[in-house]
Amino acid sequence: MSNRSSEALSPLPKRLKEARLAKGLSQKSLGILAGIDEFSASSRMNQYEKGKHAPDFATLKRLSDELGVPTCYFLCEEDWLATALMNIFSLSLSKQKNIAQLIQDEKI
Repeated sequence: MSNRSSEALSPLPKRLKEARLAKGLSQKSLGILAGIDEFSASSRMNQYEKGKHAPDFATLKRLSDELGVPTCYFLCEEDWLATALMNIFSLSLSKQKNIAQLIQDEKI
């Protein structure tokens, strides 16, 4: 275990790589799609996936849009919750709203 036991490791690098691979994209192509300069896209994406640097929110939002995942998926600590978010995100907007209402009403 790391000496940074009080500091949680970000789930972003792992989830970013998994989502990119699931879409069949290279680091460079995803970076370019997300608006990163083509000459630095590959290295920047590699740094994000290695956890050396983290994208700012605007970049993370563009990455999530290109990958078709909710932005919060990258930051959710619990794997089960990240999976649940992905399942909800894949539903129609009306079904998403129904689920949100059920949760708010504490019926599920």
